[in-house]
Amino acid sequence: MAGAITICVLVLGCAFVPLLLPYDDKFVDILKRFSPPFSGAHLLGTDELGRDVLARLLMGGRVSLTVAVFAMAISMTIGTVIGTSAGYYGGWIGTILMRFVDSVLCFPTIFLLLALAALISPGVMTTTLLIGATAWMNVARIVEGQIRSLRERDFAVAAVAMGASDMRIMFRELLPNAIAPIVVVATFNVAKAILLESYISYLGYGVQPPAASWGNMLNNAQIYMTNAPWLAILPGLAITLVVTSFNFVGDGLRDALDPRMEIR
Repeated sequence: MAGAITICVLVLGCAFVPLLLPYDDKFVDILKRFSPPFSGAHLLGTDELGRDVLARLLMGGRVSLTVAVFAMAISMTIGTVIGTSAGYYGGWIGTILMRFVDSVLCFPTIFLLLALAALISPGVMTTTLLIGATAWMNVARIVEGQIRSLRERDFAVAAVAMGASDMRIMFRELLPNAIAPIVVVATFNVAKAILLESYISYLGYGVQPPAASWGNMLNNAQIYMTNAPWLAILPGLAITLVVTSFNFVGDGLRDALDPRMEIR
């Protein structure tokens, strides 16, 4: 619950608080460069160009959270389709699909992501697509195991006997019964996507300035750690807080949706 409340507060803050601030995230005031937090009108200080850090932190949160949610949706869609198909059909179809999943898993995600990011133009859309396209493999393995265990249940056999199509059996009979672990994995994938966006933006391949994201704020702040440490500390804390909150929500959902966790 603490994680869920924190996420709601962050989302509402990123959505509405920038509308109430006297400065937007791109307003430059050279005369107030490197103003420390709680100085004057700038609650969290200013950066190397005199831009308001709070405004950039909240606008960066919009970008990072949007990228994470849409990347999660893409990865869950790809992983669910592949995992459901492999688990239901089994045989050589399932073997080929799962060996493909295993071959992609052989590559470390961050290196695969950076290799693909170096080949295309960076931006919010491409960053979202890249993260979604490199974060579906674990989803596919979890869904495949769930579907494989459900396809022999009585309700699935009855659907086959009634002449239901493969698509109906997979997505109307089996998949809804595997939704609990999928929801849990989705929350963890949001946290993973936020970290991946931060990694590639920090390395200069993700969201590009002047648009703010927590990752490129860290990238811009690394050379000012000695004289303006708050420029790196604040986005770092934001990333830590939101990733930890999503992980807490995932743990809570796992406990709530897994009947084996119920106290007898």
